[in-house]
Amino acid sequence: MSRLLLFLLLICSETAFAQSSIQNFSLPGTNGKNTSLDQFASMTGVVVVFTSNECPFDNYYKDRIKEMISAYAGKVQFLLINSNVDDQETAEKMALHYSDLNVPYLADKDQMVMENFGARKTPEAFVLQSSGGKFSVTYSGAIDDNPQVAGAVKEAYLKAAIDKLMAGDKSVVPTVRAVGCTIKKK
Repeated sequence: MSRLLLFLLLICSETAFAQSSIQNFSLPGTNGKNTSLDQFASMTGVVVVFTSNECPFDNYYKDRIKEMISAYAGKVQFLLINSNVDDQETAEKMALHYSDLNVPYLADKDQMVMENFGARKTPEAFVLQSSGGKFSVTYSGAIDDNPQVAGAVKEAYLKAAIDKLMAGDKSVVPTVRAVGCTIKKK
């Protein structure tokens, strides 16, 4: 009986999180301009990836993120957010690290957006659905099942979640624990 109760609680908590809303935010970008979430209210969805300059896992995923940005251009907006407060995570170093991706790379140094999302790792992805100017989380977690070897990926979790969103599929996409570096709280 206790296993059944635990299972039901797990499903309910995933469903509740999958439907949680995200408050609008505005953050400074490496391009010198602020970017806010509500700028993308007309898009079907927004993908937010919490990332860093120094975590090896972020470097493993850089090319895969670049490929997804290209594949979903004009359909889904990608935002990269750096909530790390270490010395090597400055805005100047951020500008160098992801300059070739052509999407906003935003600094969340007060960690308010990180807390709003509940992000704990880098890279950690969130797929947001836009509806009536409000955003709700439809997926959160890992990008795929093999951080180190792109050619050995068997489950592309983020891609599957984006494809479901684009198809209008409202079924719950299970959260997959992100693997990477812990974001240190200030």
